Amino acid sequence: MDQIFSQIADYVSTFDQPSEEAWHNARLCLADSLGCAILALQFPECTKLLGPVIPKTLVPGGSRVPGTSYVLDPIRAAFNIGIMIRWLDFNDTWLAAEWGHPSDNLGGLLAVSDFVSQQRVSQGLSSLTVRELLLAMIKAHEVQGILALNTSFNRIGFDHVILVKIATTAVAAHLLGATYTQICAAISNAWIDAGPLRTYRHFPNTGSRKSWAAGDATSRGVQFAWIAKQGEMGYPFGLTAPRWGVNDVLFKGQPVKLERPLGFYVMENVLFKIAFPAEFHAQTAVECAFKLHPEVINRLEEIEKIEIHTHESALRIIDKTGTLTNPADRDHCLQYMVAVALLHGKLVAEHYEEATAQDPRLDILRNKMHLSEHPAYTKDYLDPSKRSIANDLTIYFKDGKKTSTLVIEYPLGHRKRRQEALPLLFEKFQNNLALLFTKEEVETFVDLFHDPETLDSLPVQEFVSMFCRPS
Repeated sequence: MDQIFSQIADYVSTFDQPSEEAWHNARLCLADSLGCAILALQFPECTKLLGPVIPKTLVPGGSRVPGTSYVLDPIRAAFNIGIMIRWLDFNDTWLAAEWGHPSDNLGGLLAVSDFVSQQRVSQGLSSLTVRELLLAMIKAHEVQGILALNTSFNRIGFDHVILVKIATTAVAAHLLGATYTQICAAISNAWIDAGPLRTYRHFPNTGSRKSWAAGDATSRGVQFAWIAKQGEMGYPFGLTAPRWGVNDVLFKGQPVKLERPLGFYVMENVLFKIAFPAEFHAQTAVECAFKLHPEVINRLEEIEKIEIHTHESALRIIDKTGTLTNPADRDHCLQYMVAVALLHGKLVAEHYEEATAQDPRLDILRNKMHLSEHPAYTKDYLDPSKRSIANDLTIYFKDGKKTSTLVIEYPLGHRKRRQEALPLLFEKFQNNLALLFTKEEVETFVDLFHDPETLDSLPVQEFVSMFCRPS
């Protein structure tokens, strides 16, 4: 079979020795992702897509959806949880030749782990523990992130959620108890399924599908894992088959490769979105704008030009002019995010909604912005030893004066600023949970995540039960 299929299958079947830093970050990812999911429940455009296909259906022994009373089959539950985690673009991020959000896989992994745990308990067997869920997260992060290092789907018009599907498929198959051969078959099906075009992320089609695409991908991963577990065949040369394989069809014959051995590199280096929901290539630009807010808020009419130097990926994804028609359009527009930050001194999910977007000052500021690539920023963005996401911001006034040029290389939540970010990450976690849970319940959750030994040993089905709400 194709080597990548066996490499991934070997890894998910046998790897069990992450670093302490990877374990620590996995706990942070679990907390942060669940917090993002609870926050998303405040938005009707998200909640209208949740629940069973047939209203009021409850699946005995099924997977629970945190923050709700839904009990669904694992495939549908993965879709629900995946949507919630990703809806507000506030979960963790990975940037390389391909970008994406490795915690998107948690939709499938949590659904499958909850289901498998309940099944095992009903059979008199031991439950999966949260530590086993964390190990599954580390593996999914690694598969998605290492494939992303040198495989760019965005450059050929496909969406990065392809890699979510592949990672979820591999790890979910292992959690379901699939054999090595079945895991390989599942992975092959995920690869040849390819994925959606990313046109829903770009003008003129930008829309809310980008908020449920990862939920769709992680649920597809669970589906491929399930059918492989039933004995469905795989396609051993799905990548390398002449003419009809992925290499020839998508990459003009260039082979898909793993740039480095699979381990725990991605979980150690994952990026957290801490203080505000914004597409990650814009995070440092928004931070610069926050710092300049006090200096310019009373001089908006005097601004002549706003100059932003950035990296090539930001220009390709989030450099937008003209009309922005919906929240999905706005949260992928660097100019809009910077304008909101300059105007309000903060950026929250509600700022992407129509009530804020109607402010004419935002378009006035956007029209004064000039974006250009700084080659050094692009170089450092791709440098494995740096992985910076640099932006700089200068504001020029009509009287000939200007602000100082603010440069931020590493955003809050980057590995190089991890310690600075930790208190804020838990503040974000607490604030999100407080939208649904009592003060006492929130304190219980926070205490649990500050006690790794207790958290890790908790049965998964008990952990999920803590986050569920009665109907």
